[in-house]
Amino acid sequence: MTEQTGSGASLADFIWKNAEYLWGDFVHTDFGKVILPFTLLRCLKCALELTK
Repeated sequence: MTEQTGSGASLADFIWKNAEYLWGDFVHTDFGKVILPFTLLRCLKCALELTK
């Protein structure tokens, strides 16, 4: 695995720090069912931002 530097590392840290808050609320196997839809919605929002 390559080592991340700069904003990539801080972004990854931010994502994992927030993900840790969800571990208590969801069963480990259901975690992907929650994160994936929100990730997809965020990607769509960013992709469509120029057409707003």
